[in-house]
Amino acid sequence: MKYSIFSLARAALSGHKNWQRTWRDAAPKDRYDVVIIGGGGHGLATAWFLASEFGIKNVAVLEKGWIGSGNAGRNTTIIRSNYGLPGNTGFYELSMKLWERMEQDLNYNAMVSQRGVINLYHSDAQRDAYARRGNTMRINGIDAELLDLAAVRKMIPFLNFDNARFPVQGGLLQRRGGTARHDAVAWGYAHAASELGVDIIQNCEVTGFVRDANGKVTGVETSRGRIGAGKVGMAVAGSSSRVAAMAGLRLPIESHVLQAFVSEAIKPLIPGVMTFGAGHFYVSQSDKGGLVFGGDIDGYNSYAQRGNMPVMEDVCEGGMALMPMIGRVRLLRQWGGIMDMSMDGSPIIDKTPVDGLYLNAGWCYGGFKATPGSGFVFAHLLARDESHEEAARFRLDRFRSGAVIDEKGQGAQPNLH
Repeated sequence: MKYSIFSLARAALSGHKNWQRTWRDAAPKDRYDVVIIGGGGHGLATAWFLASEFGIKNVAVLEKGWIGSGNAGRNTTIIRSNYGLPGNTGFYELSMKLWERMEQDLNYNAMVSQRGVINLYHSDAQRDAYARRGNTMRINGIDAELLDLAAVRKMIPFLNFDNARFPVQGGLLQRRGGTARHDAVAWGYAHAASELGVDIIQNCEVTGFVRDANGKVTGVETSRGRIGAGKVGMAVAGSSSRVAAMAGLRLPIESHVLQAFVSEAIKPLIPGVMTFGAGHFYVSQSDKGGLVFGGDIDGYNSYAQRGNMPVMEDVCEGGMALMPMIGRVRLLRQWGGIMDMSMDGSPIIDKTPVDGLYLNAGWCYGGFKATPGSGFVFAHLLARDESHEEAARFRLDRFRSGAVIDEKGQGAQPNLH
């Protein structure tokens, strides 16, 4: 159904008995032009762009659980485009521009809130690094403001300015950054893609690939039977290595747990998104009042959607160092998502060496903010068999050639660079 003030009024006057399903829960057909493995934000966005921008509507999205049950519903909801290296800079700004028009494009309220993202700095060297990044952003037409201590005090006066172990000196602000409701993003893309004829097939786990005599992928084996495909795209985040192994591929990716936390609801406090420059801690406040925060990945490889206590302690220590009053707030719940950590901290969107099989992976900490951009450039690759100009550097073979995009040296194993 189309959503508007009029549809809302009609549903209200009927006692809310006439709402239609947000998307069709389809049964699999024998064959599709494109099959996308993974019903998270990236897979659903890819399907929608294939149908809306490239006219390919005979598409299936296969999800082993339910829509949004993976990382799409387990992240900390941050959107931003404050990157500094060629490859990432243009791509994430493309994604930001798509965020800004998403709700109108999808006819769905994704609760996109451009409240601003500020990265705090704590030393002269860090200030200089942020100034370089901010200048790079502005050269590329991306908004950035370098704030001094007085400006940060005015914006967020509740920080520990006077007795901090790592005193705040200023920050790099992107006002167009902010947050979006993570599960609403998945639902919105599912709603819009289904409306254009895409089949969204839940509880359908891929168990293998179908290949012809020349080794080309021609379909997938699933828990609901064999499904033929002209092309198959993988967008399965932390499960990328396991799914690729079914096709005989070994990816330059490690899977790690990234934990996230939410506190009890408190009165409005944090105006936007804030990151701690002397440790790995980031925090925002949800519409319901809870503080949503996270930090570093767990240090060992895992496919479990839960983390360990030492990382919890480290994240909370970062919060306490930045704003000690957070220690008075009770933690409500904690969860984990499986991150697909590439070796340089940047994604891979490329054809694989297996004909007919395409890869969207390696998003590390940046998967959610990249959702619309990832969907668009992956759809471009699937539709035209060539990389979009903003994704041309996200090649699978860059680790062999040395053309890495090492934004912060925070890949899974940066010592291997």
